[in-house]
Amino acid sequence: MSAAVRLTPDVCPSWLRPLVDNIDELPDAYRRRLPPDVLAMVTGAWAEAAKASSRRVDREAAVLVLFSGPESGPADGSLPDDADLLLTVRASTLRDHAGQAAFPGGASDPTDDGPLSTALREAHEETGIDLSRVHPLATLARTFIAPSQFEVVPILAYSPDPGPVAVVNETETAIVSRVPVRAFINPANRLMVYRGDVGHRWAGPAFLLNQMLVWGFTGQVISAVLDVAGWAKPWDTVDVRELDDAMMLVGDQGGSQ
Repeated sequence: MSAAVRLTPDVCPSWLRPLVDNIDELPDAYRRRLPPDVLAMVTGAWAEAAKASSRRVDREAAVLVLFSGPESGPADGSLPDDADLLLTVRASTLRDHAGQAAFPGGASDPTDDGPLSTALREAHEETGIDLSRVHPLATLARTFIAPSQFEVVPILAYSPDPGPVAVVNETETAIVSRVPVRAFINPANRLMVYRGDVGHRWAGPAFLLNQMLVWGFTGQVISAVLDVAGWAKPWDTVDVRELDDAMMLVGDQGGSQ
């Protein structure tokens, strides 16, 4: 495996340019479109996470937010119909985030040269992607994930054609999928999910697709990306469901791509 571990923002296609040019707006976009009561819960959770993060910063990870699509999109700069986003579903036997949809990525290794190196290495190990086809564009804000006690750095990247991707190790990954971006934009696939007891409840945006429920940190990032890029359509943020109930809809009546 070999790859130039550096950002190459000049490779960005026109349809991704609004996102790359406004990448600093993502943290505020995490809070956007949430009902007041849900926003209050999320804000409280982030405050607790910030306290925990100040006490422990030795667990670092990175993920690859990889968009694929044509180098030349529509003349108006809008999203191409065949643009997609690379996601995985973690194996149900894992200790952390078992069965959860996620960007490819994982914990940093002592041999990694920073978050970009970690994201690329982990993506290759999980999906078999040819890293020579991947162009890292930007580094997103570091986020503390309270349940796993990791600080995660998302790396935004682009590939005109990532080539074949698949599950490499079934003990770690159950599904590898290039999901059409249109599936995330479709309001019919969007909802809010919550988990936890009253007073310790987490809630946030989610996406109900054919093979997976995308929620948690991954759902937050995708929701913010849609807003900042200008791709989001109005959706029902009042549709708030308990996580287990939402998971039961996967592969049943939920989600169209």
